[in-house]
Amino acid sequence: MESWFHTLKAELIRDHTFGTRRQAEAAIFEYMEVFYNRHRIHTALNGLTPSEIEDSILRRGT
Repeated sequence: MESWFHTLKAELIRDHTFGTRRQAEAAIFEYMEVFYNRHRIHTALNGLTPSEIEDSILRRGT
């Protein structure tokens, strides 16, 4: 979790000012669900995204 929060802070929050809590929540949701899980490759996942890993697991299960 510490690594995740460091990444979130470094890639989204550090240089951004949000006008409202709702704007911050929306930006964090967008970062997590759109960028981090679907587009950002992860070295711990052999250069795949979390979504790609999840898809491959689901394909094996059917």
